[in-house]
Amino acid sequence: MTLLSVRNLRVTFDTETGPVQAVRGVSFDLDRKRLGIVGESGSGKTMTGRAVLRLIRPPGRIEADQMTFDGQDLMAASDAQLRALRGRRIAMVMQDPKYSLNPVMKVGAQLMEGLRQRDRLSRTEAHAKAVAALDAVQIRDPGRVMEAYPHELSGGMGQRVMIAMMLIPGPDLLIADEPTSALDVTVQAEVLSILDNLVKTRGMGLIFISHDLRLVVRFCDRVLVMFKGKIVEELAARDLLHAKHPYTQGLLNCLPRIGGSREPLPALDRSAAWAR
Repeated sequence: MTLLSVRNLRVTFDTETGPVQAVRGVSFDLDRKRLGIVGESGSGKTMTGRAVLRLIRPPGRIEADQMTFDGQDLMAASDAQLRALRGRRIAMVMQDPKYSLNPVMKVGAQLMEGLRQRDRLSRTEAHAKAVAALDAVQIRDPGRVMEAYPHELSGGMGQRVMIAMMLIPGPDLLIADEPTSALDVTVQAEVLSILDNLVKTRGMGLIFISHDLRLVVRFCDRVLVMFKGKIVEELAARDLLHAKHPYTQGLLNCLPRIGGSREPLPALDRSAAWAR
């Protein structure tokens, strides 16, 4: 069964020089699997993820012929209906925990806040659930982390805290925006293992936004390649390294290779026709 269906999604920002389209005519379906979205910076990847949650604010506006989640029309949903969906059924892990976690609140207070306010749990119940969430993302000493401030955590630990925070309500869909970009390869592998396990055991759908094409090949089931707000190619992740579109081939050619030529990496050619 299709979990998320998007048809002709557009995100437009009104500026002094006229409207600027950040997302133009994006369409895709997602069931309970792993969908990767790749492309260079500014291609519309993050805007697509935020638009699904209706998080674009004026002067931006969202339009779509259809955007439904588990049969519910997201475009027609009221603010109250969206608040009920956000976090509880659709969650988003932002790119950098330094800017997502409140620097003056302890980690435990931030993890428990939603449980106390939204789910009306007692402090004892909320604390137990928060500790269990930290344990689920393989934090070895959750009690210590609960009492820590965000600046006392490493980048990898902060990213795990963000994932735990988003997963506490047990969402059906997780949008992960560059969740491993600031992590070293060993921590990156651990975070991906956590996400992979959650998709398999919870039956969760995942939108994985990334610049790392090799990572997407290994981790995702299907890939959307975006250029200037449009999808220029959609293919199975295992076929990404053999993509046909010249833009995708250009992205692949810009990847450094161990043992490869020491010449400067080729510049990425772009054609205005690809964005039409």
